[in-house]
Amino acid sequence: MQEYQPTTKQIAVFTVVLSFIVSIIGTVLSLGLFGPLLGVGEAISGPIQFNRPGILERIKETVVQDTTSVARQDELIVKVVADASPAVVSVVATKDVPVVERYFVDPFGSDPFFREFFGDNDAFRIPQFRQKGTETKEVSAGTGFFVSADGLVVTNKHVVADNAAAYTVLMNDGRKIAAKVLARDPIQDLAVLKVEGSDFSALRLGDSSQVKIGQTAIAIGNALGEFRNTVSVGVVSGLHRSVVAQGGASGAENLQELIQTDAAINPGNSGGPLFNLRGEVIGINTAVAQGAENIGFAIPVNNAKRAVESVKTEGRIIYPFIGVRYVAITNDIAEKEKLARDYGSYVIKGGGDPAVVPGGPADKAGIKEGDIVLEINGEKIDQEHTLASYIQKYKVGDEIRLKIFREGSESEVKVVLEERK
Repeated sequence: MQEYQPTTKQIAVFTVVLSFIVSIIGTVLSLGLFGPLLGVGEAISGPIQFNRPGILERIKETVVQDTTSVARQDELIVKVVADASPAVVSVVATKDVPVVERYFVDPFGSDPFFREFFGDNDAFRIPQFRQKGTETKEVSAGTGFFVSADGLVVTNKHVVADNAAAYTVLMNDGRKIAAKVLARDPIQDLAVLKVEGSDFSALRLGDSSQVKIGQTAIAIGNALGEFRNTVSVGVVSGLHRSVVAQGGASGAENLQELIQTDAAINPGNSGGPLFNLRGEVIGINTAVAQGAENIGFAIPVNNAKRAVESVKTEGRIIYPFIGVRYVAITNDIAEKEKLARDYGSYVIKGGGDPAVVPGGPADKAGIKEGDIVLEINGEKIDQEHTLASYIQKYKVGDEIRLKIFREGSESEVKVVLEERK
């Protein structure tokens, strides 16, 4: 008997059919065995049934849920923006600036000798400039937002840095209301304004200590000083960032513990709110990285909460002060300085400033240049939990315990915090 030899076409058809059957079996097994983990179904027990009730319905339900989730997020963003917009304002600075007038002088005056040769030729007239009074003009614009119904507004310090300027808030409905600067933060790029009136729409302040990398972030602000309540959406890209911000009236500022986001922040957005999907403010937009794509920074809202509360109770923004200059220890710094610890705050002078402020709290407690501050009240100090961030948790007059490493041994000192002047 001649041995049967299948044709190439028969082999191809058989392979396709077999692959199809194996694919179906694999899918059913995957859904049956791992469905509970994926939220699709229950584990299969007993003989496999290709027409098992509920499997196709559960697959369809999962797809519908995913689509609904995306739509739901869009709805949340739209709702956040709609609810928040009435409380977000433009902060406009106006100032009396000189009016400069151009005029011309005749270098020869009325001398008849020169007149005989040159006559009244305008070509020899020399332009000059002089001030002719002043006029009130808009000199800058930023963003702010209401944090209380009685008219307290939070913005950036650099938005209201000019003491000679007058400030106005431009409401979302077009109203213009005069604003008074109650306090400018001595450390952070924050300021608190007061607008006369009541029943203002105020934003809900969240908890910036709960912010996670990757969560949705929504920024609203007066983009370019022209486009009011511009909305941009992104994610939280990083936490505990430190940057040196340029361009403010007070010069360069060292900003710490910032939230990084890729939600577009443009000039004019400064002082505007950064939201989560619950409509809570998690940060105050303050700076962007020049020469980069969508790298912006916001001050954590918990810092603004302390500033607002201080203004309400004390009439100014008060900070506890320890009186040391330090750098956060990294592996590179530890290796370069040959330090015996790879974490903590290294007390060191720099930029013309002493390591320990004479007569300050740290000086009174006996802290010296070269010390390493390892802990504050039992909490470890590292790059993400700096000495400054811990200090801000306390009040003026509080006594804190610092664990210090000096000359090969550890010790504990007590420091009474004072007000920063």
